[in-house]
Amino acid sequence: MLVSYKWLKRYVNLDDVTPEEVAEQMTRSGIEVDSIEKKDAEITKLQVGKVLSCEKHPDADKLNVCQVDVGEEEPVQIVCGAANVGADQFVAVSRVGGRLPGGMKIKRAKLRGVVSEGMICSLQELGFEGKVIPKKYAEGIYNFPNEYTPGEDAVPLLGLDDTILELDLTPNRSDALSMLGVAYEVAAIFDRDVRIPETPIQATERSSESMINVHVANTADNPYYGATVIEDVTIEESPLWLQSALMMSGVRPLNNIVDITNYVLFEYGQPLHAFDLDQFGSSEVSVRRAYDNEVMKTLDDQERKLSPEHLVITNGTTPVALAGVMGGADSEVSDQTGRVLLEAAYFNPAVVRQASRELGIRSDSSIRFEKGVDPNRVEASAARAAGLIQDLAGGTVLLPEAKVDELNRDETVITITLEKINSVLGTSLIVSDVLDVMRKLKFDVTENGETFTVNVPTRRQDIAIQADIIEEVARIYGYDQIPTTLPNTATTPGKLTPAQEAKRKARRYLEGAGLSEAVSYSLTTKEKEEALGFTDAESRVRVSLPMSEDRSALRTTLVPHLVDALRHNKNRNNYDVHLFEIGSVFHTSEAVITKQPDEKTYLSAAFMGKWFDHAWQGEVTDVDFFAVKGVLEGLLSTLNVENVELSPIEKEGCHPGRTAAVHINGEEAGFIGQLHPAVAKDLSLPDVYVFELQFDRLMAVSGGTVKYEAIPRFPSVERDIALVVNRDIQAGEIERTIQEAGGSLLKQVNVFDLYEGEHLEAGKKSIAFSLRYLDPAKTLTEEDVQAVHDQVLKAVHDRHEATLRQ
Repeated sequence: MLVSYKWLKRYVNLDDVTPEEVAEQMTRSGIEVDSIEKKDAEITKLQVGKVLSCEKHPDADKLNVCQVDVGEEEPVQIVCGAANVGADQFVAVSRVGGRLPGGMKIKRAKLRGVVSEGMICSLQELGFEGKVIPKKYAEGIYNFPNEYTPGEDAVPLLGLDDTILELDLTPNRSDALSMLGVAYEVAAIFDRDVRIPETPIQATERSSESMINVHVANTADNPYYGATVIEDVTIEESPLWLQSALMMSGVRPLNNIVDITNYVLFEYGQPLHAFDLDQFGSSEVSVRRAYDNEVMKTLDDQERKLSPEHLVITNGTTPVALAGVMGGADSEVSDQTGRVLLEAAYFNPAVVRQASRELGIRSDSSIRFEKGVDPNRVEASAARAAGLIQDLAGGTVLLPEAKVDELNRDETVITITLEKINSVLGTSLIVSDVLDVMRKLKFDVTENGETFTVNVPTRRQDIAIQADIIEEVARIYGYDQIPTTLPNTATTPGKLTPAQEAKRKARRYLEGAGLSEAVSYSLTTKEKEEALGFTDAESRVRVSLPMSEDRSALRTTLVPHLVDALRHNKNRNNYDVHLFEIGSVFHTSEAVITKQPDEKTYLSAAFMGKWFDHAWQGEVTDVDFFAVKGVLEGLLSTLNVENVELSPIEKEGCHPGRTAAVHINGEEAGFIGQLHPAVAKDLSLPDVYVFELQFDRLMAVSGGTVKYEAIPRFPSVERDIALVVNRDIQAGEIERTIQEAGGSLLKQVNVFDLYEGEHLEAGKKSIAFSLRYLDPAKTLTEEDVQAVHDQVLKAVHDRHEATLRQ
């Protein structure tokens, strides 16, 4: 919402308050002011000039040499290239030494040998946006519609002596979508009165209700419709003050009738529409739902196919307007209009919102009707517009208007106690403090002891419950005056939840390991997941109204998005990328969704390129399964997750020999592996390794008691053994057997070598282990170690038929 400070001052006395102070106090009170723009901040030496003569430049076809009266003894000569410049025009002239928006400085110049001492300006050059400039001045210079004194300051005439406040409104504050609504807000903040504009209408003997018959098919859709006939209007350019007000509000002036309806729209927040009564087609106004596939052409010259969900204004047979959204092209006001039918109505917000969304039309009118207009301003805004048309277009207003009126104009009544207000806000307000706030807001209130009964004006439709009244008290009393207090409930010191702490630990570890965190969309497609082997379509949740085909389902895994991120980097010549993400995935067991899906937290990572690259020492190591496995094991260790086992699996989309399931306490909690080379090739990627863990399950078993052991006082003994076993036996199985057989003296077992090849029987392999023995209470003797070591050798022989390699 753009608010003209000059316009706002017509309703509230702000002579002693600057726009900056208003912006500061409005922001403090809950309506944020995004920007403050002083329209004439960069303009100097801008005057009214009268073009006395205009002749073609002797050496340039597109230039004109003008003699311009600027209020001095002699006219100044200005060379102008605008095609619409001519004698006897009153124009805006920037004199030599003057400045224009954008930092342009006007200097004396010679154009093709002719001296030019100034610049005749267009509206664009004065800082107006092209979309708000009247079409007749879209190209060329601006001509004042009235005569002014040459040399007069042009800045106030053009409305440039103004400051524009841009409000960032929350959806509930629809009252501030009007100048009067903003005026009430500012008046409450600064404790001022609000001046309501008045435009008396001259009485006539005839009435609109004698000429127009209004019929509404369903008053739930349209509880109020008023039609006022205005005769003998003259269509012409609006006066400059009205054009300036609209342009400052971001609207292009068209003609006096349309400009007045737009002016009242911004003034009252009530949309109006003016029909050409002679083109309307009948004396009947009928409001109904559209027929299926009914077609009408709107003001933007687009043919719209309608449905029974849309409300239309008709002349009894043919639609002439889309109710609350946009008028029709066939009955719009034109230069030939002599009689106007002025519409003021209240439409059901839900009906307007649906039509606006389905037809893709977002207008100033629909925005206000969707949020709900003030029912007590509908007739007042029509009277205001009719009075302005009478004054500015010479119209004769026929009253009373023709109408259907079943509109509920009752105010909301809310009862609240002083104790309730103070308990919520943590304040010690007294009765007079609350009454003073209600007075500033212009709310009628009755007080009984410490109980307040508040009649909320219909202009504030955002206030419906006690909490809204408490918020108003806090806003106007001043958020900065509310004391700092502790909550009046039992409190505990703030700390991270176990889940938050686990996520933080995981992030810190992975970032320290050289991974970068990624954040991706929660929406995806089943094809993208199936391409990587995630084919569990039964657990996928599809979106009813997706924003695009690429965002048509909730994700069941994080891996595809991470792989997409790898592709994005690879396509930009960044080949060494290691990413992780902690995020939500969604699963359901229902074919037809009737309840919220299960939301789970997963932790996934994806790796490609080099894992280690030391250029000086010439060391280069590519990412491989074991590097990724090391990251995974380090992560689980950081989270204090124990009893972790990896077992080979075959997973669609992954390398058949380099993929393993991650088991925690015997239950599968994720997987680790390499993307299948064929899948990576289809994606134009090198070798890619990934892992994915169910983070919820990790959190359930992590965070156990950390046990600290003293540094051993006695030395350890290390023994290495190389065992020959069948090729299909896994090293992990042998390691577990060694641990069991070694008992309490065996502190550590590590695999350090694997050999397959000559000097071994076919189908055999050699696995070498390093064993460390330690007794924290004494120094181990050779006999102590040998006894346990023999148990280990016997156990691996009995269970795995392992023999020592000779």
